[in-house]
Amino acid sequence: MELKKHQDQRLPERKGQKRKLEEEIEEEQREISAVEEAAAAPYGEARKVILNEVYAQVNILNSTFSWDEAHRATAKRATHVLAELAKNEEVVNLIVEGGAVPALVKHLQVPPSSEIDHDASKPFEHEVEKGSAFALGLLAVKPEHQQLIVDAGALSHLVSLLKRQRDVHKDGSDSRAVNSVIRRAADAITNLAHENSSIKTRVRMEGGIPPLVELLEFTDTKVQRAAAGALRTLAFKNDENKNQIVECNALPALILMLRSDAAAIHYEAVGVIGNLVHSSPSIKREVLAAGALQPVIGLLSSCCSESQREAALLLGQFAATDSDCKVHIVQRGAVQPLIEMLQSPDVQLREMSAFALGRLAQDTHNQAGIAHNGGLVPLLKLLDSKNGSLQHNAAFSLYGLADNEDNVSDFISVGGVQKLQDGEFTVQATKDCVAKTLKRLEEKIHGRVLNHLLYLMRVAEKAVQRRVALALAHLCSPDDQRTIFINNCGLDILLGLLGSSSPKQQLDGAIALYRLANKATTLSPVDAAPPSPTPQVYLGEQYVNNATLSDVTFLVEGRRFYAHRICLLASSDAFRAMFDGGYREKDARDIEIPNIRWEVFELMMRFIYTGSVDVTLGIAQDLLRAADQYLLEGLKRLCEYTIAQDITLENISSMYELSEAFHAISLRHRCILFILEQFDKLTDKPRHSQLIHRIIPEIRDYFDKALAKPNQHNSRL
Repeated sequence: MELKKHQDQRLPERKGQKRKLEEEIEEEQREISAVEEAAAAPYGEARKVILNEVYAQVNILNSTFSWDEAHRATAKRATHVLAELAKNEEVVNLIVEGGAVPALVKHLQVPPSSEIDHDASKPFEHEVEKGSAFALGLLAVKPEHQQLIVDAGALSHLVSLLKRQRDVHKDGSDSRAVNSVIRRAADAITNLAHENSSIKTRVRMEGGIPPLVELLEFTDTKVQRAAAGALRTLAFKNDENKNQIVECNALPALILMLRSDAAAIHYEAVGVIGNLVHSSPSIKREVLAAGALQPVIGLLSSCCSESQREAALLLGQFAATDSDCKVHIVQRGAVQPLIEMLQSPDVQLREMSAFALGRLAQDTHNQAGIAHNGGLVPLLKLLDSKNGSLQHNAAFSLYGLADNEDNVSDFISVGGVQKLQDGEFTVQATKDCVAKTLKRLEEKIHGRVLNHLLYLMRVAEKAVQRRVALALAHLCSPDDQRTIFINNCGLDILLGLLGSSSPKQQLDGAIALYRLANKATTLSPVDAAPPSPTPQVYLGEQYVNNATLSDVTFLVEGRRFYAHRICLLASSDAFRAMFDGGYREKDARDIEIPNIRWEVFELMMRFIYTGSVDVTLGIAQDLLRAADQYLLEGLKRLCEYTIAQDITLENISSMYELSEAFHAISLRHRCILFILEQFDKLTDKPRHSQLIHRIIPEIRDYFDKALAKPNQHNSRL
């Protein structure tokens, strides 16, 4: 009965406390609503209202630093109102301007204990400090206020709050309230030290790192996460902080957190470890010795994409210099999840997985493993990305894979060479990397690699045959061209592409054929003409149109041109037939030459007498006609070279017809090379398609002759 009576007496007291709490919440909500209404007002009016509100809350904080219950309740409400205001970054400057920082820093401390009986309960214990830490953390989001808060003395008080975990369960403390204030203090330190190297150092000097490390083993996961977040920030690009974190024995707790099922926990843990090992080889060794490798690899399959990203980055750091570590990472199962991450919709996830694979691909055995597990195609697809970092990481990975002979055939058969050649790369470093990759592939096109590619070119499906032929046109050695393109029908594949109905295939074929031609013969003004059946005799410049010892005269446009039969007989079959055959010119003293201008005839004769002549563009075509008529192959070659310098997109068809009309083989070949080189620009020209189909037989003939020399290095295969 007495027990029931005691309970009945306490019932009104509980109802009174509940009513008081509800009244406080209602008052708090009214103040917050007033602030929200002010924020919605016009700028000038809103600024005034908000500043007045800040001044009011600051005055409350400055006048309520005691254990009086009403003071504590009012101070708690003031910190909460300021925190709500600070959630709006546009208002943060006004809060600072209103003097909130010193007032909030003051309330990070507990009021003097002399004001209250040590045995009595402390109203709102930890609540005001928590609210102050929360509000200061929000103000510290703006970098320009970080130093102001630190200079006001916040750091030492925040570190003291971190140490309250030692008081949990002592003197009947509410552990939940303690956890909350610790978490808010850790978060405030994180925001204060964010990208501020001097404050990071100040936290260490204030003794903030040891309690943060202790909190990693706290039972409350939110506290763990907040402590790890602070350590992550403090470790970033600060070697002294890194060393102290490791010296405080943080690694065992962090590695346990890596194995947590809670994404928020293992995300912060892998972030701390990533910042610890960055540019710190000695710490990296300690982290690996502590057993971090397998749990980090496990995070590649996490449901949290941020943890996956951090894990991939960390594995790339692990693999940076240690060859054994590269192998161990692959042996422990990292390759498959990394390749799967390459296909994620998250661009940062793709970037970090490509980064890790690029580091792993610097080991020979890993190179084969990555390609065998399907890494080639997704890496090649990433070259299409507009993200410069992602594109470069993919290119670097492919550079590594290209170093292994076992990957070359796969690289080529999936279209890797065309992808590298056609890619649009935004960063010069990526362009250089791609060029080195193509060079690396080129160096491996011999021996068993070439034999395998020739096999694929014979028996694989058509698409693969085309890719192989295109790649070999660009990469093969000149010594192997005949083997590849004549003996193994690679030329037929390229000509098939040129005659295709697909514009892309036509262009690919033209580029490959042009590249192949450049490795073979080229036209020059000193190309040797076919040798004359009889030894050449040059009388010299002084006998050109000289009546001395002349025994034949040509009539050209009514003018006499004096010549010498012995010189003409030695020059060409046409003149030998004229003077030694049954023609009427045999015994004639004067021979009329129709349809040739004097200037043209004079240049032709000058060539016969001297073996050389300067051919200008204005006279080249008429001189070519005369040289063809009189079978002067050396002169024809000089004319063809001069005419070839004038080939343009507009006249290519007429130039090709000219080469056919006068059997100008060199000019015809130069027309073919021009068409192949300028193929993409010719596609819009009239009769382009007819011209292409017309020259295909000539292209075949050109390469049959250009590659006719037997391969002297067949032993390489």
